[in-house]
Amino acid sequence: ALTKSILDAAIEAKATDLETVKALVVNGTPVANLIVDEIGKTGEKMELGYYEAISAPYTTAYIHPGNKLATIVGFNLADTDYQVAHDVAMQAAAMSPIAVSRDEVPADVVEKELEIAKDKARQEGKKEEMLDKIAQGRLNKFYQEATLLNQAFVKDAKQSVRAYLTSVDKDLTVTSFIRFTLND
Repeated sequence: ALTKSILDAAIEAKATDLETVKALVVNGTPVANLIVDEIGKTGEKMELGYYEAISAPYTTAYIHPGNKLATIVGFNLADTDYQVAHDVAMQAAAMSPIAVSRDEVPADVVEKELEIAKDKARQEGKKEEMLDKIAQGRLNKFYQEATLLNQAFVKDAKQSVRAYLTSVDKDLTVTSFIRFTLND
């Protein structure tokens, strides 16, 4: 009940970050104090350690059985089909992408992947003048594996997630996603 009341307050306030959620007042008490009160009642260490929100015309959530993995995915079209959205949310859970598209992969990750690819090519005995081209090819493969829209669609590996979405509606795409995992 406490979790639901905090979440309801966060949604109503359109909270965008953890500090905003902790400062919210639920039933006359700040959320941070509610957590401390709950610790006193249960004797269990608890903390509100993470909160993130996405905004999109259509969003869907997927919780993997066992409640230790979940995703929230935002789409650009308000009338996105539930099953299509659910399939993409399951994809994000199963395939653990790091970004929606190649444009959203952080520059430091791209640099690191290029260096790894060059080092690997060097170890394979490739010529120094070929390393950049080889690394670029391997970076493209990285994008196919690590970006949601470029991944092979798990329900039909012959097409990418992007191709699946455009087969449903030529304008449909993912705008953002969040992937949560809980550790024991």
